[in-house]
Amino acid sequence: MKLINKMLAAAIGILAWQSASAADVTLRFHQMLPPQATIPSKAIVPWALKVEKESGGRIKVQHFPSMQLGGKPPELYDQAKDGVVDVIWTVLGYTPGRFPKTEAFELPFSVGLAEPGSRAFQEYVEKYAMDEFKDVKLIAVHVHGPGLFHSKDPISRLEDMKGMKVRGGSRIINIMLDHLGATPVGMPVPAVGEALSKGVISATTIPWEIVPALKVQQIVKNHTGFAGDVGLYTQTFAVAMNKASYDKLPADLKKVIDANSGIETAALFGRAMDEGDKVGLSLAQKAGNKIIMLDAVETQTWRRTASGVRGVWFKEVASKGIDGPKLAAEAEALIAKHNKK
Repeated sequence: MKLINKMLAAAIGILAWQSASAADVTLRFHQMLPPQATIPSKAIVPWALKVEKESGGRIKVQHFPSMQLGGKPPELYDQAKDGVVDVIWTVLGYTPGRFPKTEAFELPFSVGLAEPGSRAFQEYVEKYAMDEFKDVKLIAVHVHGPGLFHSKDPISRLEDMKGMKVRGGSRIINIMLDHLGATPVGMPVPAVGEALSKGVISATTIPWEIVPALKVQQIVKNHTGFAGDVGLYTQTFAVAMNKASYDKLPADLKKVIDANSGIETAALFGRAMDEGDKVGLSLAQKAGNKIIMLDAVETQTWRRTASGVRGVWFKEVASKGIDGPKLAAEAEALIAKHNKK
């Protein structure tokens, strides 16, 4: 009888465990970078842990870095849209022309620190560009910190860019590189290290924060930044969830996702970028690399030359019925607003 009771208790326990397991929600979070990179380790993992904690363990987030679930980085947004995975983090510029309104934040010399820039970008998207994300549940958007160059040969003046093959991370950045006299080469960030090593490119546009993950400080010895509070460029990013994955959640778990969406989540990812910039710069300094900071006069030359990008963008988006000058002005106002806080 005791044996039967023990077996019965064990069976009940197994059934209870299976029932609890069945009640849990598992979200597969897919992204392109290795787990030790800034965004995975300092933003995605903290976000996931917070969601799990606030759901009382009823939501589990499985993190799949380095495209472990298949596909290429430009496919991530569609993976979320189509339900291949539940949540993704991606670079919006990897799908050219798909998010034209968000490109206002990629215009040259617009964004400085990533945390206030990300708050501004989140507010901007919520006001002016949510239609571009209608196919997903948008968790948050963000930007990276001041953009700069990492190059094999020193870039000390604008003339050094002439004919140089430079990796650009988005359509707008590639237009800018063309205006600056370089030969733009578009590619996702995971390909940058190998492209630099093999001489496919001579320089790359990436922020400091991604330098350690790609070991760029070991491949090139020159890094060029700009005077002032803003960088030459930035890129835009999104954390997005499959709509069906969100819609099928019970109301209380939807509230958990909602509480971990929006401007504070944007700020979390922005802060991670800012902290990562410090680490990347430090590693380049420790490697004895040459850190070139262009002075105000030289930076102004770059500003004038890059300013033509705005006119190109204004004309392009006008053909889609978008008021580019208005959106650029709104973006600048929001960036200024959040930088004052």
